Amino acid sequence: MLKILKYSFFDLARSRWSYIYFLFYLLLGFILFFLNHEVSKAVITLLNIIIILTPLIGTIFGVMYYYSSKEFTELLLAQPLKRTTIFIGQYLGLSLSLSLSLILGLGIPFVLYGVFLSSAIWNFTMLLLIGGFLTFIFVALSFLIGLSFNDKIKGFGVAILLWLFLAVIYDGIFLLSMILFDDYPLDKFALAMTMFNPIDLSRILILLKLDISALLGYTGAVFQKFFGTNFGMIISMTVLSLWILVPSWFMVKKALKKDF
Repeated sequence: MLKILKYSFFDLARSRWSYIYFLFYLLLGFILFFLNHEVSKAVITLLNIIIILTPLIGTIFGVMYYYSSKEFTELLLAQPLKRTTIFIGQYLGLSLSLSLSLILGLGIPFVLYGVFLSSAIWNFTMLLLIGGFLTFIFVALSFLIGLSFNDKIKGFGVAILLWLFLAVIYDGIFLLSMILFDDYPLDKFALAMTMFNPIDLSRILILLKLDISALLGYTGAVFQKFFGTNFGMIISMTVLSLWILVPSWFMVKKALKKDF
């Protein structure tokens, strides 16, 4: 598994798309500090970019890598190797490569502008941690979609639709539900709906860490009461970890049954 992980990691590290991904965040960081020298405001600006772009990149890269390396995967399957070893190794290699591009791309400009001397260092660390979680989550989902559809076009379509649903459509359904049932106590419902969407959960965690949950109104007070505690933070991180483990488990289960 480590050999496959290492190969996948360095194969992606040499890819021009990885360099483009890295340079995008690098330039974004420098531009933010060119426009505004305050680290805390730069972190707030990065919030929506990380929350929306990181899942999209993870989804696209995951599907692209699965279909482009399909022949190599079939070659590995012909060897005396476990399918679990092959797919987990490829998954970890891709996820680590994308996460490293994100961390280095944003980390370099923030370090140069003194993030370690700023009070926003923990907010920035949380931002990078959430970005890593979202990368691992959506790469796992994209691998699962790739294993489920042999047709490349259909696989791409389902992957983009999944990202669109979780990033945009889900929030619309959530908001509509809150409006239609505003006469009922919706505290637990709002918390449950947030847990079922890793993008929403990540956004709430960062907003609370930035101490701007007042922008969410009454719902923000509910989230602050739950997610703002140590217990709430542990639950949140556990849920995000489950968002990685559950799709990965289904991915392995699908790979074991799939006829290549």
